[in-house]
Amino acid sequence: MRLTFDAADEAFRADLRAFLDEHCPPEARRGKDFVAADEEGVPDWARAWQATLFDHGWMVPSFPPELGGRNCTPLQTLLYLEELAAQGVVRSVHFGGYAIVGPSLLEFGNEAQRALAAPSIRGDIVWCVGMSEPDAGSDLANLSTRAVADGETFVVNGQKVWTSYAPFADKCFCYVRTGTDPEAPKHKGISVLIIDMDTPGIEVRPLRHITGAVEFAEVFFSDVVVPADRLVGELDNGWRITMGSLAHERGGLWVEGVAGSQRALDGLVALARRKGLDADPTVRRQLAAAYEKVASLRALGYKGFASFAQGSSAPEHSYMKLATSELRKELFDLGLDLLGPYGSVTAPELAEEGGRWWNGFFISLAATIGGGTSEIQRNTVATRVLGLPRG
Repeated sequence: MRLTFDAADEAFRADLRAFLDEHCPPEARRGKDFVAADEEGVPDWARAWQATLFDHGWMVPSFPPELGGRNCTPLQTLLYLEELAAQGVVRSVHFGGYAIVGPSLLEFGNEAQRALAAPSIRGDIVWCVGMSEPDAGSDLANLSTRAVADGETFVVNGQKVWTSYAPFADKCFCYVRTGTDPEAPKHKGISVLIIDMDTPGIEVRPLRHITGAVEFAEVFFSDVVVPADRLVGELDNGWRITMGSLAHERGGLWVEGVAGSQRALDGLVALARRKGLDADPTVRRQLAAAYEKVASLRALGYKGFASFAQGSSAPEHSYMKLATSELRKELFDLGLDLLGPYGSVTAPELAEEGGRWWNGFFISLAATIGGGTSEIQRNTVATRVLGLPRG
């Protein structure tokens, strides 16, 4: 069997490559294992690049032109994601606006809120998403930040944590508890509010990565007054938006996960050759096993995509986020092993490849948390895919 793309899809790929050759700035061609916004927020080059993608219909190609796309097919979306991954091109350094908030506003927002979708996808508005809390990480039904209706406003009190982009976001897509029935199930009584981050009563405390970067933060809400028209969707029915937001976040992660795993594997092969370890039988077995895993996950992703493109569910993709994040942790751990004593050197000017392997290992640990922890993903696969009973 020979797998090929038709002429329209090949023309789409050629157009994308030509666009990238002409417009992509060198800063966006990272080819790195992790890209984050810097401590100053979203740099100018990233804002300009995201706007350029939007204006030329390449930000979210499946969307219509007025939303930064070109009405492309699901297969063309796959080609797009794979081409960006292969070239190491980053679309945006603030994921939440174009991948979570924008689609959620289009699906659930009122007319005024839907008008925020285009500038959010273009990157003109930087968003953070207020989900996780000290006692409600991946188990969002446990969130306790409360919004109390007070005439034409809500008054918000509580705390969020691990809030990506909060140190420099313009707005927060904030999940709050508004229900008052103590007997209702935990997932009932959740609502979503759009909160301006410069509203009085908001305190942002940045959290520094183990790598030294600042992207996450704790966010404290103390009697924060929010206009009632900032409610997204129906009162107490935010669980639907929660599930939609997570679906938007995870939708393309398997492609990026497989591509990142492939980059790490290619780097391991090159590292083994530089260190003279490519003839070591143990190392060769480890690299061969890693190759098998990457190839298998790519095939599984394609299988799920084929089902999704035909309108069916794709249970494979529930597993892909778990599998790719755990695999990347294994690959970077192997990289540190191959480096031996030099694996502990963290100074970028002294470390191998500018610290790629230690930095990638630290970040790979975070990848098993973001977008749903590995523990939660295992429970999801067990109950929703395999049909196993809850313990």
